[in-house]
Amino acid sequence: MNKQQVRGATNQATGAIKKEVGKLTGDTSTQAKGHAREIKGKVQKTMGDAREVARNDREVRRERKLDR
Repeated sequence: MNKQQVRGATNQATGAIKKEVGKLTGDTSTQAKGHAREIKGKVQKTMGDAREVARNDREVRRERKLDR
């Protein structure tokens, strides 16, 4: 797990909580900010996932070269 994935998961959770607080209090501004943060977190996590896949792919290729 890399920093990007952790930040993304944190932003997703924070955004979901903020969105729910906005719903409960009737504050549409807080609700919208929470939704935006949740989306930001999803994007960050996806970017982190892609980095992880690329890193794993590089490691596999490096190991194959060493096995030859």
